[in-house]
Amino acid sequence: MNYYEINDNYGYHDYAYLNEVIETTLANEKVCNTICSIIFVDNEEIQRINREARGIDRVTDVISFALEDGEETHDELRVLGDIYISIPKMQEQAKEYGHSEKRELSFLVVHGLLHLLGYDHTKSKEEEKIMFGLQDKILNQLNITR
Repeated sequence: MNYYEINDNYGYHDYAYLNEVIETTLANEKVCNTICSIIFVDNEEIQRINREARGIDRVTDVISFALEDGEETHDELRVLGDIYISIPKMQEQAKEYGHSEKRELSFLVVHGLLHLLGYDHTKSKEEEKIMFGLQDKILNQLNITR
């Protein structure tokens, strides 16, 4: 059983479909007994987090804070971490890319979850290819396309 909480600090409200997105992502990765949080924020808050945590003073779409360090764990419950998503940035990107907010928010959740599970597209082109391939596979499986 996976436990997750979506904290809508922005007031977005239109995200019931994310339950299936989260469960499908974790099932594809054969992960169970996890806990994580997804927090919706505004641009100012994600910029503050980005500045304080990463030293980058700009708005971003998603930031993941993994609590596992890549070591294999044998605990009964894995505490994965937190995912922060800027709802205004997500909306802007959906419009810019010409697809639905559902598709963009689903992409950001899958992306954040994969980071919590240890994937890091910034390490190498090969890691980027693997991670983005998994994202596409999961979203296609859910029929959430561009």
